[in-house]
Amino acid sequence: MSSIPRLLRALILLGSLGLPTTAAAQSVVERTPNLSGGWTGVPGTAHFNFLHRFEHGDAPTRKVSNYPTFLMGYTPVRGLLIAANYATNSDLVPSYPNEWEFLARWGAPVGRVRVAVTGSYNLAAESVDGEATARLGSEKVALIGVARGFSQAFGGDASFALGGGALVALHPNFALAADVVTLLDREGDDGEELAWSAGAQIRIPSTPHTLSLHVTNTNTATLQGSSRGGDEMRGGFEFTVPLTLSRWFGGGAAAAAADGVDMTDRDTVVVTIRDFEFSPASVTIRPGATVVWVNDGGIAHTATAAGTFDTGMIAPRARARYTFRQAGEHAYLCTPHPFMKGRIVVRGGDQ
Repeated sequence: MSSIPRLLRALILLGSLGLPTTAAAQSVVERTPNLSGGWTGVPGTAHFNFLHRFEHGDAPTRKVSNYPTFLMGYTPVRGLLIAANYATNSDLVPSYPNEWEFLARWGAPVGRVRVAVTGSYNLAAESVDGEATARLGSEKVALIGVARGFSQAFGGDASFALGGGALVALHPNFALAADVVTLLDREGDDGEELAWSAGAQIRIPSTPHTLSLHVTNTNTATLQGSSRGGDEMRGGFEFTVPLTLSRWFGGGAAAAAADGVDMTDRDTVVVTIRDFEFSPASVTIRPGATVVWVNDGGIAHTATAAGTFDTGMIAPRARARYTFRQAGEHAYLCTPHPFMKGRIVVRGGDQ
């Protein structure tokens, strides 16, 4: 335990570097290492998150043991995540190292609080599990509370757990996070310790990826695995890979080819940028009108038309504008994410 303060000081020093990422709510940047925070993902996106935790053995061998958990999921509609966790070196149930958890999570904002309910089945423990989550906070500070229940905790009797966590954003793309979870019937004699984690939650610039660097005393990332702490501290990371299906199936191109929204009666037209689409994807304006792109997504994007206009990188919550003086049609895209496509049609006499 004496090494924990040194690790936390190292994480704080890393935070002071102000890494140039973004702070929108997606995956690890809206949660702590052991709590979901009610995260459900962007609609139409598949998810592959891989988490590795490492334990360093004693001399003379100093063997390094790896405890991976892989999440594979999909967000079909806003607020719904369907996923599976697979851990290949689980200690949840003796002689059952391959732990599968199949889950569904629904989440939605209720006032200033985001609430979520998760239902799952843990194949190793043969247990029906559940979690209720509440997340309250701003872009600077967020608090998370959870209540969990297990029909057969660790392959045994029914059990319940309570926990909480906090995130503090030191930079729009960087947060420090920590959490604790305790089983209500925890027995220290059986090696059941208070579960905890602490880490740095990072969004990688100009990409949809996020990264968690953390320390913890838990084994896997399932509901049961993250509720029981042990005697050993483990360091690890989690890397998230969202897969936007329009990248493969051309959804962005189809949207951009559709008839544009007629906004010829306006001097200023707003196009909202989301992860990963322009909305509306196609607009019709008059000469002299100004288009304002507002980034409501979680990462930086551009609106770029070869030879006509280029907004440059638009950070989350930022905006860029361009005034169209001449009639014509302008197809554009996002440079880092070329499957995001849009169109501006300018009709009428030149100004």
